[in-house]
Amino acid sequence: MRVVFMGTPEFSVPTLTEIVSAGHEVVAVYTRAPKPAGRGQAERKSPVHEAAESFGIPVFTPRSLRGEEEQAVFASLGAEVAVVVAYGLLLPKPILDAPEYGCLNLHGSLLPRWRGAAPIQRAIMAGDNQTGIVVMQMDEGLDTGAMGPTEIITIEPGMTAGELHDQMMRLGADLMGRALAALERGSLDFTPQPEAGATYAKKIEKAEARIDFSLPAQDVHNLIRGLSPFPGAWFSLDLGGKPVRVKALRSEMSEATGTPGQLVDGDLIIACGTGAVRLIQVQREGKGAMDAATFLRGAGPLPAQVS
Repeated sequence: MRVVFMGTPEFSVPTLTEIVSAGHEVVAVYTRAPKPAGRGQAERKSPVHEAAESFGIPVFTPRSLRGEEEQAVFASLGAEVAVVVAYGLLLPKPILDAPEYGCLNLHGSLLPRWRGAAPIQRAIMAGDNQTGIVVMQMDEGLDTGAMGPTEIITIEPGMTAGELHDQMMRLGADLMGRALAALERGSLDFTPQPEAGATYAKKIEKAEARIDFSLPAQDVHNLIRGLSPFPGAWFSLDLGGKPVRVKALRSEMSEATGTPGQLVDGDLIIACGTGAVRLIQVQREGKGAMDAATFLRGAGPLPAQVS
């Protein structure tokens, strides 16, 4: 099929690769414009941008798709279908309507639960034990389009957002590949979304990342794994007379008890409102990720309480 691909982060790259490998004609790739990065603030291309160039595909990086000129350029590509995977720009109606078969989006949740920007993180933070990935026919609403092929994913008790992201990235590429094959055969079916059970996965705010140990241990554990590896749930620990920010990247439930924020023993067990969590992997400010034992060897005497 004649395809326009629209995506930006690493999550999108396997789907682009799958489409190219399946023999579809990717006539253009749309991605976010390069951004200054690193000490020298040199402009860095997105992972999708770099992948597209390696395939020899023309790349477009408009700041917006609202203008008539950009919409005319898009329409002139003559795409049969657009595939959208974590692109990052709003698609106005003229863009949605330009391809013969519309725009197909890969969304990381079991819609209508967790419509919005952060479905992977929100599902884990909420303690969901199941999620999924779906091919959706895009409309003008926020992830409200009709649903096509879907894969259900079990969220294991210790699974982090990073691990779920990587599993979805692989499954999603295969799912979209199968959806395009079905579309080419004329057998791709969609079902309207129900409104019952709809929830919104809003963008993660910086303030949410600070751990509140007055919450139940299960909520703290879910926050830690839902924000791991990025942005990382964190707390402050007094080391050598000064507060040090420590990210908690991996944890497990503990049967220990104590007052909220209390370091129950020397094994990085921290009491919560009810129960406690044992920190398994942490990252001290300015350092790399490390296991709890390595952190404790370099930390020196620990205070009785974290904040």
